[in-house]
Amino acid sequence: MTPSINAVGFTLDQKQTDMIDTKLKRISYADDLIVDLLMKIKHDKAYSFDTTVNFKWGMQAHVTGEDYDFGAALNKMMDVLDNKIKKEKDKIQEKS
Repeated sequence: MTPSINAVGFTLDQKQTDMIDTKLKRISYADDLIVDLLMKIKHDKAYSFDTTVNFKWGMQAHVTGEDYDFGAALNKMMDVLDNKIKKEKDKIQEKS
């Protein structure tokens, strides 16, 4: 999996980058299923995580998470992303 992280309108500090890297380890079980992960983070009044995951079989999942706190927004997005990946993984295993 190749993660691409893009901050829009602000610069990620080292602590935020480390937090994202740590959270992405949570979906490491799906590394062999995911081609790339495109994460766009916007910060206006709140942090908004907009993430697209491209799976090897051509499927694409799009998830978002928003909160005034960076960590909370990241956690919301990761919860949804984790569920999406598990559902896709189960679908593919059922077909095989």
